[in-house]
Amino acid sequence: MQISQNSVVCIHYTLTDDAGEVIDSSSGGEPLAYLHGAGNIIPGLENALAGKQVGDKLKVHIDPAQGYGERNPELIQDVPRRAFQGVDNIAVGMTFHAQSSQGPMQVTVTRVAGDMVTVDGNHALAGVALNFDVEVTDVRAASEEELSHGHVHGPGGHHH
Repeated sequence: MQISQNSVVCIHYTLTDDAGEVIDSSSGGEPLAYLHGAGNIIPGLENALAGKQVGDKLKVHIDPAQGYGERNPELIQDVPRRAFQGVDNIAVGMTFHAQSSQGPMQVTVTRVAGDMVTVDGNHALAGVALNFDVEVTDVRAASEEELSHGHVHGPGGHHH
């Protein structure tokens, strides 16, 4: 079976940046399962996997526009420390959920200077070219439940 719209696909992958540093990998663990065409993975990888089948191996280079997007300087803001009510010790690297004009988003603290905290709402991989080494391990038709939920369910069904 070839990978197409509404296929459940399982892949093993290693993700590296252009310097060859490993960012993520399924090596030694379970393969990543996703519903093809549901936006569960980045567009560049999903497009490269269309038409592939079990056993296919591929190397895919993905520019930021087809990955996590370019870095947006408008998503970096200085906010007063008092905006973090109930948090006594704010440190670089901490993440918080914030409300924006586009809805809820995750932000990461990048700087703490006196009463001001700099937060960044960009994805950690925004602006980064991605390199995937992928092997397709399984392809099957999605169940009606998976299609209605928009994601893959594990053995025995999904537990919400």
